[in-house]
Amino acid sequence: MSYYGPPHLKRRSLLKLGIASAVVLAVAGGAVALMQPGLQNGKLTEDARLIFSRVGQTILAGTLPAEAGPNQIAVNALLDRVNAFIAGAPEHVQAELSQLLGLLGTAAGRRGVIGLSPGWHEATVPEIAAAFQTMRSSSVSLRVQVYQALHDIVSAAYFSGQESWAVLGYPGPKTV
Repeated sequence: MSYYGPPHLKRRSLLKLGIASAVVLAVAGGAVALMQPGLQNGKLTEDARLIFSRVGQTILAGTLPAEAGPNQIAVNALLDRVNAFIAGAPEHVQAELSQLLGLLGTAAGRRGVIGLSPGWHEATVPEIAAAFQTMRSSSVSLRVQVYQALHDIVSAAYFSGQESWAVLGYPGPKTV
């Protein structure tokens, strides 16, 4: 008697599984083939700016100004500092970040890595926060690492800006 896999799988089931796997790989491969880099000339692309904008609004909820105008000014300043951070990062870090942002810009990457079904434009801060909470406590180390990277980049970029110091109660550097 030969063994072809688990006893509950018959030849027809194996064929169905093979076809389904091929379809999943084709769709995933198509998403990867359509993936655009997250950085161009060392700066965030429009899609990557949207991702960091939404991630920043989520991580910094309650810290950013509540009014729309000042909030947008703070988010734009955050994005400028993220670009400055990226410019100072080694090339291999820039390449990895570009790939990650490109992946998160696809529906498959956003769902698979972040666990977020709605697009970045449509997702609410509570939806993104719930997805991030799941990532933070995930048993999949890649998801935890992505959460930590996004969290650390946003936090460092935001709190390095002079306009955010008041939120921390930091009066600024003393003149010497």
